[in-house]
Amino acid sequence: MNNVKLAVIGGSGVYDMEALTDVEERRVSTPFGDPSDAIVVGTLAGKRIAFLPRHGRGHRLTPAEVPYRANIWALKSLGVERIVSVSACGSMKERYRPRNVVIPDQIYDNTRGRTYSFFGDGLVAHLSFAEPFCPHLRGILYDAVQAAGATVHNGGTFIVIEGPRFSTRGESRIYRSWGVDIIGMTAVPEAQLAREAEICYATMAHVTDYDVWHDEEEPVTVHMLMDNLNANAALSKRAIAALVPMLTGERPCSCGSALSTAIITRRDLIPPQKVAELFPIVSRYF
Repeated sequence: MNNVKLAVIGGSGVYDMEALTDVEERRVSTPFGDPSDAIVVGTLAGKRIAFLPRHGRGHRLTPAEVPYRANIWALKSLGVERIVSVSACGSMKERYRPRNVVIPDQIYDNTRGRTYSFFGDGLVAHLSFAEPFCPHLRGILYDAVQAAGATVHNGGTFIVIEGPRFSTRGESRIYRSWGVDIIGMTAVPEAQLAREAEICYATMAHVTDYDVWHDEEEPVTVHMLMDNLNANAALSKRAIAALVPMLTGERPCSCGSALSTAIITRRDLIPPQKVAELFPIVSRYF
């Protein structure tokens, strides 16, 4: 059952992976409700991988409505050790052009009101998050996107906003003055929850527009976003197909032991029901 080591979370415009064979759907119940959709498990390049559309098939969920905790808990329960997120983003730099790909290495969180952690309710963990994306998986993903034929940029700060609306011109210009590179709506809390679950996480961010700071470009619209995403959909799938054979069984990063020094609550004070709720995530420590 728990033989699925890689998962792909598809963002806007990426709702399936046709290249999968021996496909089955798994509906996982979690303490945090249902995931965004059924998890599709199939074989690609000889390995079993999972696919989950972040917004649900048909794009039913806003960025704030995505059940991030349910999604990550469900993938962890299947044995997933690595997640590749496919996301749309706006560019805050001239050199990151629409239909380019960015593999970000940093996050600036500008969301509000989301549920950011599995922890609380009697079990406290303070997570190291200086490197929010797995450096090892990022490097492999960069190589895979290059192999797929894309113009790809290695590194960059991803500012995450609440949405679902796009930025005002004033907001966009201020974000740009902060030195961020790309802008989107879903990497938070997804990346943090993946780290809490000790899952390696990296994002393949597809540039769809220049947000609204660029005076010579049209303001971002859903039509613009989807046109550019659809143009890159095949690229996303080629990159994943190139990535799978590059992955070995070993993870040389520290993501797989992220909780080893994070849990601070005295063990005898931790509610047993909280440990049970987070069993796939914390069981190795109890």
